[in-house]
Order: sequence, then C-alpha cells, then structure tokens
Amino acid sequence: MEHIHDYLIIGGGMAADAAAKAIREVDAAANVGLVGAEAPPPYQRPPLSKALWKGDKQVADIDLATAQSGATLHSGRRIESLDRVARTARDDRGDSYRYRRLLLATGATPRRLPFEGGERIIHFRTLDDYQALRRYAQPGAFIAVIGGGFIGAELAASLCSLGCKVTLLFPGEHLGAGRYPDGLAHYLDDYYRSRGVDVRSGVRVLGSNPTDGGVELMLSDGSLLRVEAVVAGLGVTPDTALAEQAGLTVDDGIVVDAHLRSSDADIWAAGDVANFHSPALGRRLRVEHEDAAVSMGRHAGRAMAGVAGDYTTLPFFYSDLFDLGYEAVGLLDTRLSVVEDWREPNREGVVYYLDGGRVRGVLLWNTWDQVDAARALIAEPGPFDAASLRGRLPRTT
Repeated sequence: MEHIHDYLIIGGGMAADAAAKAIREVDAAANVGLVGAEAPPPYQRPPLSKALWKGDKQVADIDLATAQSGATLHSGRRIESLDRVARTARDDRGDSYRYRRLLLATGATPRRLPFEGGERIIHFRTLDDYQALRRYAQPGAFIAVIGGGFIGAELAASLCSLGCKVTLLFPGEHLGAGRYPDGLAHYLDDYYRSRGVDVRSGVRVLGSNPTDGGVELMLSDGSLLRVEAVVAGLGVTPDTALAEQAGLTVDDGIVVDAHLRSSDADIWAAGDVANFHSPALGRRLRVEHEDAAVSMGRHAGRAMAGVAGDYTTLPFFYSDLFDLGYEAVGLLDTRLSVVEDWREPNREGVVYYLDGGRVRGVLLWNTWDQVDAARALIAEPGPFDAASLRGRLPRTT
C-alpha cells in the first residue's frame, strides 16, 4: 500500500508528537503522517522512570493525544529504507510513504549488555520495558539496576521506594561521576545507601545465568548476585541507520543547521538523533532529554510548514532522586572548572561549570524556578569566577 503525505514524520516519540502538532498549528489543513516503530502512539517518556512508579500518573495519563492534531498515525511500523530522489520511505511490512517534506525523529537505541539473558534482563527505554519491569518489581523483590547515570539512578530510587530490594551496579567511582562535584557524588552514594539501596561502585557485570525464578549475575569483583530481574540503563546511541542509508551527513547524530534542516533541503531532524549547534555554548551537541525533544520537534515542525527561524533554545533537564531533585542547563562536566555555592551543603544550592571564564553549565540542586536565569547566565560573555558567581542564583525577582 502507498500512503501520500505532505509532511511525513519518521519516529513515534515526543519530538515527533511536538512536530505534528506544530505543523497543524501553522497549516490546519496539512496532511501529516507519523510512522512509529512502537505499538502505542506517542507518549511522555520521563514518567517511565519517575511518576509512574510513584503513582502520580497512570499509563493512560502519559498518552500525548497525537491523533487529535489530525495527523495520521502508522504505529507499530519501522521504516527500513529511504529514497531521497523519489521522496519515498518503505516500512517493514512493505508499505511505502511518499512525502513533500520529511522529519527524522528516530530517537536513540539503548546500549546493551555484552551478553544475552532472557526476558528477565530489561534494557530500559520504552513503555513496554516499563510494563515488563513492573511485573517483577513487587515489594520485597530483589532487583539489580545496572548503570549509574540518569536512568539507573532514577530507577533505583523508584524501585526502592516501591519496596524492592535494589542493588545498584556501575563501573564508575560514584553515582554521577564526571557530572557532579566529588563532595556531592560521595554524598549521593551515601544517601542512596541510607535509603536502603545496595550501592556497588566500580563493578561491571560480566555475564549471567538463568536461575529458578531469576537471574544470576557474574560480577567483575568475582562475586555472584542472584536477583529476580535486571534492568539496565547504560545510555543510548542515536538511531542514525536510516539517515546513513539515505546518504545524509551524520556525525554523532544527524547533522542539522540552525533551522534543524539536514544536508537534504527537504529533510529535517529533531530530538535525540539531531546534532545541532548551540549558540549559547559555542559548540555542536546532542541532547537526550524531554525539553530538547519537545522544543526541537516544535521548531522543526514550524520550519517544515514555512515558519523560518533559528533554533537557539538551550534545553534544560531534570531528575528526581528520592526526595532530592534538580534542574540543569548546559554542560555538567567536572573536567571544567567547578564552582559550588551551597545554601545547605549537598541539599540545596547551585553548581556552576566554567570554561575560560564563561559559564557552560548550571546545576540547580533542589533550587527551583531558575532555569531561565541559568540560560541567561550561560549566554553572557563574562568573564566569571567563583567570587562573581557566589550568590548570583537563585534570582528572587
């Protein structure tokens, strides 16, 4: 079967949803098609490791109601080839999709453990993964979380709060190593332990064996760990295979210009897969967070529908870790010069990351409603130092 759309969106995530809605806002009669590999229509991704576990939201609450925009959804279909000359994409069922303008919002794929382990080892990314883990994550269940980054830390907190017996395994020295200053990273390790999480840093998982009702993990310290399920949050890699097959410029994601347009004038990219230039940071980057997906999807959709303009937003991201939480903007990298300004050490304050006298990142630790002020600070040329930054945020007006 052949489908014909003025605007075709490949991807079924939050960037795709934002783009579909933005196109229809600009062009109410637009013929928009959205092809997503997952069976469910687009949904909010952050609740998979946060609000769904707390009971703040139910699965029905995270649906983004993309169809109400008027877009035609082709769910559960994966685009396998793209012909830029014919402006045609083909899916895994043999259907074809002709387009006038195309958005690649293909997202990212979770990194996998270097061994197979059956259905009780879950590489966490999708709603299906959440539902699979939820079946095992009963109060008192022994669960191993592999990975000390955003997803691993959030899941460990969520599972522990649910009453699971959680072991958190990661190869780094501390939770958030390389992202948080040493004192905060030490504090976070101890904080997780105080909440009942078995934190094992400096440990890699080498292999697994199925057991009766669970999984046995072989660890790099020579020990064995028996659990009922394993969830891995090892980071992601941008899903660029389709862009590469089509001959688009790819370099750690699909390279886009200031309008989020790829090396093909009729193809845009947005979300996790897009490599864009940030004027505020003076460098190219990819951002794998909700705000980037939504803001880039919306910008690309408007650009596709003829509303020009540069994408200049510096996305923010946030996390919930038991009763700790933060918002952050820019680069959180301890290889930069780090300035800490605590109202209460490790509980409430602001951490600045400087390079050459310019602020390149701001961590707002239990400090709220300061994202715009942090963005403005990063845009300023400076020069800044520890003395001029202490007390600068939070702004009270």
